Amino acid sequence: MNSSTDYSAQNIQVLKGLEAVRKRPGMYIGTTGIDGLHHLVFEVVDNSVDEAMQGHCDDILVVLEGNDIVRVEDNGRGIPVGIHPTEGVSALELVMTRLHAGGKFDKNSYKVSGGLHGVGVSVVNALSEWCEAFVHVDGRIYTQRYKIGIPEGPAGDVAASRLPYNGASKERGTVVRWKADGSVFETTTYNFDALSNRLRELAFLNKGLRITIRDERLSTPKVHEFKFDGGVKSFVEYLNENKTVLYKNPLFIEGSRDGVDVECAIQYNDGFNEIMFSFVNDINTREGGTHLVGFKSALTRTLNEFLKKSKQAKKLDESLSGDDVREGLTAVLSIKVPDPQFEGQTKGKLGNSEVKGIVESLVNEQLEIFLDQHPDVISAILDKSVLAAKARIAARQARDATRRKNAMDSAGLPGKLADCSEKDPRLCELFIVEGDSAGGSAKMGRNRQHQAILSLFGKMLNVEKTRIEKVVTNEKLQPIIASIGAGCGGEFDVARIRYHKVIIMADADVDGSHIRTLLLTFFYRYMTELIERGHVYLACPPLYKISYEKKNFYAYDDIEKERILAGSGRDPEKISVQRYKGLGEMNPDQLWETTMDPSQRNIIQVHLDDTVEAERIFTTLMGEVVAPRREFIEENALLVSNLDV
Repeated sequence: MNSSTDYSAQNIQVLKGLEAVRKRPGMYIGTTGIDGLHHLVFEVVDNSVDEAMQGHCDDILVVLEGNDIVRVEDNGRGIPVGIHPTEGVSALELVMTRLHAGGKFDKNSYKVSGGLHGVGVSVVNALSEWCEAFVHVDGRIYTQRYKIGIPEGPAGDVAASRLPYNGASKERGTVVRWKADGSVFETTTYNFDALSNRLRELAFLNKGLRITIRDERLSTPKVHEFKFDGGVKSFVEYLNENKTVLYKNPLFIEGSRDGVDVECAIQYNDGFNEIMFSFVNDINTREGGTHLVGFKSALTRTLNEFLKKSKQAKKLDESLSGDDVREGLTAVLSIKVPDPQFEGQTKGKLGNSEVKGIVESLVNEQLEIFLDQHPDVISAILDKSVLAAKARIAARQARDATRRKNAMDSAGLPGKLADCSEKDPRLCELFIVEGDSAGGSAKMGRNRQHQAILSLFGKMLNVEKTRIEKVVTNEKLQPIIASIGAGCGGEFDVARIRYHKVIIMADADVDGSHIRTLLLTFFYRYMTELIERGHVYLACPPLYKISYEKKNFYAYDDIEKERILAGSGRDPEKISVQRYKGLGEMNPDQLWETTMDPSQRNIIQVHLDDTVEAERIFTTLMGEVVAPRREFIEENALLVSNLDV
């Protein structure tokens, strides 16, 4: 038998301690990229937040020190430091070095917890060059230091004067300090803003908890402090900050039933999009679950009951759908469950069947009481919901008309689309190109087997300011919807897309940026999964063509242009520089070489890392309120200072 196919007992590896984490880090933190690096911070912070959820902590500090070192401090009870009765080592060492060792499994210590698997801080320890923990308790400071997860010695006392942070006055709490292992991670440089966004979210979800992040890598440290006494109500107000709301104060629902705590804040605005965030034990359940089903069911049923008794009932021949009652809704639902059952590794969807009824009954009861007492609020909500229902019916009729038209046209594809011959979507790319001239060059220069070209013309619709029926009938958007082939809005099905790469190719100027933003707004609002699944890309055309002795060089920004111009041995008199004003100035060969050839092009994949900030940015840039947009442009003016405007 070939030795390469032998499989016997000697092939079975037993990984001891934290070896498994270092062997397969992705299994524990998802990725070894920047998201995995940030995951280390959140794992440690989550332990501190768990202390806050039990009422033992109200202050958390995250510090980004120099040399890629992170420190997380809290004023909780502190990790126990006594000797474990059966393991013979300190509890601190167990927590820091053993998977599935922690207090989260003891319901007397933690009623609810976000750190469900007890692997968090030990994984951080395993994936760090070094890590050290300090516990302040009973006027003493206990510490232990580790190297790639292995203790350098037993836990012991340390004098306050020898601490690597200012902790002499700290009465109690835990401090964890570490340096991520550069041999494990693709980068060990933390992003202050990305960390801040998640910490802000945690502060919203834990009323009264102060979370501070300080960036000491800067000569003048940058500090963000988050503390929201309004909890999820403050969260909704934050999300609606740049929107026109239908009533001033968010409706707040709070209650506890069968050990499940429910908090929910609801406020409508005059926009056309639903903003809904749901959390279980502070974990963002992006895929929803039984708690979200219960909330949506209660909202739809309650508003339909009020509709039957209102004058608005005469304006509609059918009941309100879930989409109708959630148009313009901003809501945050946060629940605490003692034993949550999540579907999948990402904890993205709650599966506890009993939670649906608990949330549904609480929301139904309190929503009904509130709306009975506020007739002006229910009237405004019903007016908006009825208009949404009429728009939904009009959109359905428009879709039906489009389908009938396409049924008579065997291709069913827009005339502006130059399709590719490949039929496997995984191998196909769709370039959405600004302008007929650039579209013509792209069609001539493309790889016809794998690359399709769709030319845009005229002014693109800003979908942030219109309802669905205007979107599905818009002559600029219809070709995009038809080309991608997966529907739009509530009907969008990512499994039906005809191209796995949808690449926006616009001019490298302010007008091109506007086109990109309009298209991204459309994809975000009406084909969200297209972005979530990583199918949307931005092409990066060059700004300059630099010619020297019959050779062409391309620069994608001013810095690269100066580097090329400064190339050794080049006679400045023989160099010519062309500033591209648009894609249409490039011939097909140049467009292929610089922007479309998969072997040498630059394309940027669009990620949806933070839905809260994505929501705010799209509202700021594309919404009705002008002042926040002007402020955003002024703050970010330096980013476009090298563009010709």
